[in-house]
Amino acid sequence: MVRGMLLGAASLVMALAGALPAAAQEVVKVGLILPMTGPFASTGRQVSAGAKTFMEMKGNTVAGKTVELIIRDDAGVADQTRRIAQELVVNEGVQVLAGGGLTPLAMAVAPVATQAKVPMVVTSAGTAAITKASEFITRTSGTLPQYSLPVGTWAAQNGIRKVVTLVSDYGPGLDAEKWFTKEFTSKGGEVSEAVRVPLQNPDFAPFLQRVRDAKPDAVFVFLPSGVGSLFMKQFADRGLAEAGIKLIATGDVTDDDILNSMGKPALGTITGHFYATAHDSPENKAYVDAFEKANNGMRPNFMSVGGYDSMALIYAALEKTKGDTAGPGFMEAVKGLSWTSPRGPVSIDPETRDIIQNIYMREVKEVDGELHNVEFETFAALKDPEKAEAK
Repeated sequence: MVRGMLLGAASLVMALAGALPAAAQEVVKVGLILPMTGPFASTGRQVSAGAKTFMEMKGNTVAGKTVELIIRDDAGVADQTRRIAQELVVNEGVQVLAGGGLTPLAMAVAPVATQAKVPMVVTSAGTAAITKASEFITRTSGTLPQYSLPVGTWAAQNGIRKVVTLVSDYGPGLDAEKWFTKEFTSKGGEVSEAVRVPLQNPDFAPFLQRVRDAKPDAVFVFLPSGVGSLFMKQFADRGLAEAGIKLIATGDVTDDDILNSMGKPALGTITGHFYATAHDSPENKAYVDAFEKANNGMRPNFMSVGGYDSMALIYAALEKTKGDTAGPGFMEAVKGLSWTSPRGPVSIDPETRDIIQNIYMREVKEVDGELHNVEFETFAALKDPEKAEAK
């Protein structure tokens, strides 16, 4: 297997050796690899729509180059992600890769980005370690430590003393569990039990029963985007709210794309995250209007903004390099970039290549007959605390 990987890497490098210099090409090809089918298809649908909305609003030219967006479906399978990335770079001359709908998918592209010296913009996946996997990776979504920590702060400041954590059992879930627990307990709270749920085909009912039996003040939850409806139904069926157990979570659980389908059980849920459709700013109003118009009224969620901002980052970097897509120069241009996103002010940490952004505390409320994540507190300009701690 190792020999095969080495041969693959050698073939990739040889194929790239014959390519035209990046600066000499008039078209900049961006390869966006996403789960467009399968259980995480909502991620692909939202990210791709966000990226296309950016191009519809800003045009398809930058620094004298025409930007071509090439979207490929990996169906949420990491081996396919890696294969598609290699094909895009070698066969189609893609100069920038983007996507990473889940952590394993983003990690699968890291060796390709490194070997080919091709920039990779992670639009979705939230495990803190991803940007450490390659010096050619940057990110426009966020990290689970970044938006779990404020939930721990808020809980400790608002009368919650005992919590059970319930997370999906993979990288982002473990990050969320670690950083909520670290923050909450440092401020005097108690985490009485840590519950981990299988990522594939989860049945939350038995785990929620464990939570109910523990009788905490609240349950802190992280689940990947798209499964919140099932969770919310089983949360209601098990009677946790009636038992006085408050639901606090990262914003993935009350994903705007599916929030209305959750109904009344979602009301009152407190979450921390970097974007809500209801975010009050002129930039977001323009974005939501353009997105909904282009997508038959579909509501944009945080995944869509990761896609939108991936293109914002690529355009801004190309402006700095005067259209040169050569990997080292492009990645140098990425460091320290800042712009106003639909989510608010953002920038790229020059030390970690990760995004610095506001994290908002929100409550699910009914607004004009629809459910929305309504922001009520802002934690401004947060870096990823995982990497900050490691310094």
